[in-house]
Amino acid sequence: MNKKIKMTIYLILGASFLIYTSLAIVIYLSQSKLLYHPGENNYLEENNLNHKIEKISIPSDNKLIAWHFKKNENYKTLLFFHGNAGKLDNRIYKLNELSKLNINYLIFAYRGFSGNEGSPDENGLYKDARAVKYYLNLQNIPDKKIVLYGESLGTAIAIDVAKDHNFSGIILESPFTSMVSLAKRYYPYLPVSILLKDKYETIKKIKQVNSPILVMHGRKDKIVPFEMGEKIFKYSNKPKYSFFIDNDDHMMEFSKELIKSIELFLESLN
Repeated sequence: MNKKIKMTIYLILGASFLIYTSLAIVIYLSQSKLLYHPGENNYLEENNLNHKIEKISIPSDNKLIAWHFKKNENYKTLLFFHGNAGKLDNRIYKLNELSKLNINYLIFAYRGFSGNEGSPDENGLYKDARAVKYYLNLQNIPDKKIVLYGESLGTAIAIDVAKDHNFSGIILESPFTSMVSLAKRYYPYLPVSILLKDKYETIKKIKQVNSPILVMHGRKDKIVPFEMGEKIFKYSNKPKYSFFIDNDDHMMEFSKELIKSIELFLESLN
Protein backbone atom coordinates (compact mmCIF):
# COMPACT_ATOMS: atom_id res chain seq x y z
CA MET A 1 0.00 0.00 0.00
CA ASN A 2 1.56 3.28 -1.08
CA LYS A 3 1.83 6.39 1.06
CA LYS A 4 -0.94 8.24 -0.80
CA ILE A 5 -3.51 5.50 -0.11
CA LYS A 6 -2.42 5.28 3.52
CA MET A 7 -2.76 9.03 3.90
CA THR A 8 -6.25 8.93 2.38
CA ILE A 9 -7.32 6.18 4.79
CA TYR A 10 -5.91 8.10 7.75
CA LEU A 11 -7.73 11.24 6.64
CA ILE A 12 -11.03 9.36 6.27
CA LEU A 13 -10.63 7.71 9.67
CA GLY A 14 -9.64 11.01 11.27
CA ALA A 15 -12.57 12.85 9.74
CA SER A 16 -14.98 10.08 10.77
CA PHE A 17 -13.67 10.19 14.33
CA LEU A 18 -13.98 13.97 14.42
CA ILE A 19 -17.56 13.88 13.12
CA TYR A 20 -18.53 11.11 15.56
CA THR A 21 -16.93 12.91 18.52
CA SER A 22 -18.53 16.21 17.54
CA LEU A 23 -21.95 14.56 17.30
CA ALA A 24 -21.49 12.93 20.70
CA ILE A 25 -20.53 16.29 22.23
CA VAL A 26 -23.54 18.02 20.66
CA ILE A 27 -25.89 15.31 21.98
CA TYR A 28 -24.29 15.49 25.43
CA LEU A 29 -24.58 19.28 25.65
CA SER A 30 -28.15 19.41 24.31
CA GLN A 31 -29.58 16.34 26.06
CA SER A 32 -31.75 18.41 28.40
CA LYS A 33 -33.48 20.05 25.42
CA LEU A 34 -33.86 16.65 23.77
CA LEU A 35 -35.44 15.10 26.85
CA TYR A 36 -37.59 17.87 28.31
CA HIS A 37 -40.10 19.83 26.19
CA PRO A 38 -42.08 22.21 28.43
CA GLY A 39 -43.45 24.20 25.49
CA GLU A 40 -44.47 21.29 23.29
CA ASN A 41 -48.02 19.99 23.08
CA ASN A 42 -48.19 16.32 22.06
CA TYR A 43 -51.94 16.14 22.45
CA LEU A 44 -54.40 16.31 19.60
CA GLU A 45 -56.70 19.01 20.91
CA GLU A 46 -57.20 21.50 23.69
CA ASN A 47 -60.06 21.02 26.11
CA ASN A 48 -61.75 22.98 28.88
CA LEU A 49 -62.12 21.69 32.40
CA ASN A 50 -65.67 20.53 33.09
CA HIS A 51 -65.23 20.63 36.87
CA LYS A 52 -63.98 23.09 39.47
CA ILE A 53 -60.42 22.96 40.77
CA GLU A 54 -58.34 24.94 43.22
CA LYS A 55 -55.17 26.41 41.74
CA ILE A 56 -52.38 26.37 44.30
CA SER A 57 -48.61 26.64 44.54
CA ILE A 58 -46.53 24.08 46.41
CA PRO A 59 -43.04 24.80 47.77
CA SER A 60 -40.08 22.82 46.46
CA ASP A 61 -36.78 24.46 45.46
CA ASN A 62 -39.15 26.83 43.66
CA LYS A 63 -42.90 27.16 43.83
CA LEU A 64 -44.76 24.59 41.77
CA ILE A 65 -48.07 25.28 40.05
CA ALA A 66 -50.71 22.68 40.93
CA TRP A 67 -54.41 21.98 40.42
CA HIS A 68 -56.31 20.33 43.27
CA PHE A 69 -59.69 18.73 42.64
CA LYS A 70 -61.53 17.93 45.87
CA LYS A 71 -64.62 15.86 45.18
CA ASN A 72 -65.12 14.16 48.53
CA GLU A 73 -62.84 14.20 51.57
CA ASN A 74 -63.54 10.49 52.11
CA TYR A 75 -62.18 9.59 48.66
CA LYS A 76 -58.58 8.76 47.93
CA THR A 77 -56.43 11.36 46.14
CA LEU A 78 -54.74 10.62 42.83
CA LEU A 79 -51.33 12.31 42.58
CA PHE A 80 -50.60 12.87 38.88
CA PHE A 81 -47.02 12.95 37.51
CA HIS A 82 -47.11 14.20 33.92
CA GLY A 83 -44.79 13.36 31.04
CA ASN A 84 -41.84 15.21 29.53
CA ALA A 85 -43.79 17.65 27.36
CA GLY A 86 -46.46 20.29 27.58
CA LYS A 87 -48.45 22.16 30.20
CA LEU A 88 -51.01 21.00 32.71
CA ASP A 89 -53.69 22.14 30.26
CA ASN A 90 -52.63 19.42 27.84
CA ARG A 91 -53.95 16.79 30.30
CA ILE A 92 -57.41 18.29 30.67
CA TYR A 93 -59.06 15.58 28.57
CA LYS A 94 -57.72 13.03 31.07
CA LEU A 95 -58.65 15.10 34.11
CA ASN A 96 -62.21 15.52 32.85
CA GLU A 97 -62.60 11.76 32.77
CA LEU A 98 -60.87 11.19 36.10
CA SER A 99 -63.16 13.75 37.75
CA LYS A 100 -66.12 11.45 37.04
CA LEU A 101 -64.66 8.71 39.23
CA ASN A 102 -64.82 8.42 43.01
CA ILE A 103 -61.47 10.08 43.51
CA ASN A 104 -59.88 13.46 44.17
CA TYR A 105 -56.78 14.46 42.28
CA LEU A 106 -53.79 16.75 42.45
CA ILE A 107 -51.73 17.44 39.33
CA PHE A 108 -48.67 19.66 39.42
CA ALA A 109 -46.05 20.94 37.02
CA TYR A 110 -42.36 20.16 37.49
CA ARG A 111 -39.67 22.81 37.72
CA GLY A 112 -39.30 24.51 34.33
CA PHE A 113 -42.83 23.49 33.23
CA SER A 114 -46.04 25.55 33.01
CA GLY A 115 -44.19 28.73 33.92
CA ASN A 116 -42.42 27.33 36.98
CA GLU A 117 -38.91 28.58 37.64
CA GLY A 118 -35.89 26.31 37.39
CA SER A 119 -34.64 23.73 34.91
CA PRO A 120 -35.77 20.10 34.87
CA ASP A 121 -33.42 17.24 35.66
CA GLU A 122 -33.87 13.79 37.14
CA ASN A 123 -32.99 14.55 40.76
CA GLY A 124 -34.90 17.83 40.65
CA LEU A 125 -38.07 16.11 39.44
CA TYR A 126 -37.77 13.48 42.16
CA LYS A 127 -37.44 16.29 44.69
CA ASP A 128 -40.51 18.09 43.30
CA ALA A 129 -42.53 14.87 43.47
CA ARG A 130 -41.64 14.29 47.11
CA ALA A 131 -42.41 17.91 47.96
CA VAL A 132 -45.93 17.49 46.54
CA LYS A 133 -46.45 14.19 48.35
CA TYR A 134 -45.39 15.90 51.58
CA TYR A 135 -47.85 18.71 50.85
CA LEU A 136 -50.67 16.17 50.65
CA ASN A 137 -49.51 14.61 53.91
CA LEU A 138 -49.71 18.05 55.52
CA GLN A 139 -53.32 18.25 54.31
CA ASN A 140 -54.06 15.16 56.41
CA ILE A 141 -53.92 12.88 53.39
CA PRO A 142 -51.68 9.94 54.38
CA ASP A 143 -49.81 7.79 51.86
CA LYS A 144 -52.41 5.03 52.24
CA LYS A 145 -55.03 7.40 50.81
CA ILE A 146 -52.86 8.41 47.83
CA VAL A 147 -52.85 6.74 44.43
CA LEU A 148 -49.86 7.67 42.27
CA TYR A 149 -50.45 8.16 38.54
CA GLY A 150 -47.47 8.33 36.21
CA GLU A 151 -47.70 9.31 32.55
CA SER A 152 -44.73 8.38 30.33
CA LEU A 153 -41.71 10.09 31.96
CA GLY A 154 -43.92 10.48 35.02
CA THR A 155 -43.97 6.68 35.44
CA ALA A 156 -40.27 6.78 36.37
CA ILE A 157 -40.98 9.52 38.91
CA ALA A 158 -43.96 7.64 40.36
CA ILE A 159 -41.89 4.47 40.76
CA ASP A 160 -39.01 6.34 42.39
CA VAL A 161 -41.39 7.79 44.99
CA ALA A 162 -43.30 4.51 45.43
CA LYS A 163 -40.16 2.49 46.22
CA ASP A 164 -39.78 4.44 49.47
CA HIS A 165 -43.41 4.53 50.63
CA ASN A 166 -46.51 2.35 50.72
CA PHE A 167 -49.34 3.98 48.79
CA SER A 168 -52.88 2.86 48.18
CA GLY A 169 -51.93 2.10 44.58
CA ILE A 170 -49.92 3.17 41.55
CA ILE A 171 -51.04 3.55 37.93
CA LEU A 172 -48.47 3.62 35.12
CA GLU A 173 -49.41 4.88 31.65
CA SER A 174 -46.91 3.99 28.89
CA PRO A 175 -43.97 3.16 31.19
CA PHE A 176 -40.39 2.58 30.05
CA THR A 177 -37.68 0.40 31.56
CA SER A 178 -34.90 3.02 31.61
CA MET A 179 -33.97 6.15 29.71
CA VAL A 180 -30.70 4.47 28.71
CA SER A 181 -32.52 1.56 27.04
CA LEU A 182 -34.93 3.95 25.36
CA ALA A 183 -32.16 6.27 24.13
CA LYS A 184 -30.27 3.32 22.63
CA ARG A 185 -33.22 2.80 20.28
CA TYR A 186 -32.95 6.37 19.01
CA TYR A 187 -29.15 6.68 19.08
CA PRO A 188 -27.79 3.12 18.64
CA TYR A 189 -24.49 4.47 17.35
CA LEU A 190 -23.69 6.49 20.50
CA PRO A 191 -22.46 5.36 23.96
CA VAL A 192 -25.64 6.67 25.60
CA SER A 193 -24.96 4.87 28.89
CA ILE A 194 -21.91 7.13 29.26
CA LEU A 195 -23.36 10.31 27.78
CA LEU A 196 -26.76 10.29 29.46
CA LYS A 197 -27.06 12.26 32.70
CA ASP A 198 -30.70 11.51 33.54
CA LYS A 199 -30.96 7.74 33.37
CA TYR A 200 -34.34 7.10 35.03
CA GLU A 201 -33.55 3.43 35.71
CA THR A 202 -37.09 2.29 36.46
CA ILE A 203 -36.50 -1.41 35.88
CA LYS A 204 -33.97 -1.45 38.75
CA LYS A 205 -36.54 0.03 41.16
CA ILE A 206 -39.80 -1.70 40.25
CA LYS A 207 -39.17 -4.69 42.55
CA GLN A 208 -38.95 -2.27 45.49
CA VAL A 209 -42.54 -1.10 44.90
CA ASN A 210 -44.98 -2.92 47.17
CA SER A 211 -48.15 -1.00 46.36
CA PRO A 212 -50.84 -2.52 44.09
CA ILE A 213 -50.09 -1.56 40.51
CA LEU A 214 -51.95 -1.07 37.22
CA VAL A 215 -49.86 -0.93 34.03
CA MET A 216 -51.47 0.56 30.92
CA HIS A 217 -49.85 0.55 27.48
CA GLY A 218 -50.85 0.68 23.82
CA ARG A 219 -49.35 -1.86 21.45
CA LYS A 220 -48.98 0.82 18.74
CA ASP A 221 -46.82 3.09 20.91
CA LYS A 222 -44.27 4.69 18.57
CA ILE A 223 -42.25 6.40 21.32
CA VAL A 224 -41.94 3.85 24.12
CA PRO A 225 -42.03 0.28 22.76
CA PHE A 226 -44.91 -1.78 24.07
CA GLU A 227 -42.54 -4.50 25.24
CA MET A 228 -41.13 -2.07 27.81
CA GLY A 229 -44.56 -1.80 29.42
CA GLU A 230 -44.83 -5.59 29.34
CA LYS A 231 -41.46 -5.89 31.05
CA ILE A 232 -42.41 -3.42 33.78
CA PHE A 233 -45.57 -5.45 34.37
CA LYS A 234 -43.64 -8.72 34.41
CA TYR A 235 -41.24 -7.55 37.11
CA SER A 236 -43.86 -5.76 39.21
CA ASN A 237 -44.85 -7.28 42.52
CA LYS A 238 -48.37 -8.58 43.08
CA PRO A 239 -51.12 -7.51 43.28
CA LYS A 240 -50.76 -6.21 39.73
CA TYR A 241 -53.14 -5.57 36.86
CA SER A 242 -52.71 -4.64 33.21
CA PHE A 243 -54.62 -2.79 30.54
CA PHE A 244 -52.94 -3.55 27.22
CA ILE A 245 -54.79 -2.41 24.12
CA ASP A 246 -54.09 -3.02 20.42
CA ASN A 247 -55.04 0.30 18.82
CA ASP A 248 -53.56 2.87 21.18
CA ASP A 249 -50.38 4.94 20.78
CA HIS A 250 -48.13 6.60 23.35
CA MET A 251 -50.62 9.33 24.24
CA MET A 252 -53.35 6.95 25.28
CA GLU A 253 -56.95 7.77 24.53
CA PHE A 254 -59.08 7.83 27.63
CA SER A 255 -61.59 5.42 26.15
CA LYS A 256 -64.46 3.87 28.06
CA GLU A 257 -62.42 0.67 28.35
CA LEU A 258 -59.40 2.45 29.82
CA ILE A 259 -61.51 4.46 32.26
CA LYS A 260 -63.26 1.27 33.33
CA SER A 261 -59.92 -0.42 34.02
CA ILE A 262 -58.92 2.53 36.23
CA GLU A 263 -62.27 2.47 37.99
CA LEU A 264 -62.04 -1.26 38.70
CA PHE A 265 -58.48 -0.86 39.95
CA LEU A 266 -59.50 1.94 42.32
CA GLU A 267 -62.40 -0.18 43.62
CA SER A 268 -59.96 -3.03 44.34
CA LEU A 269 -57.83 -0.89 46.64
CA ASN A 270 -58.23 -1.03 50.40
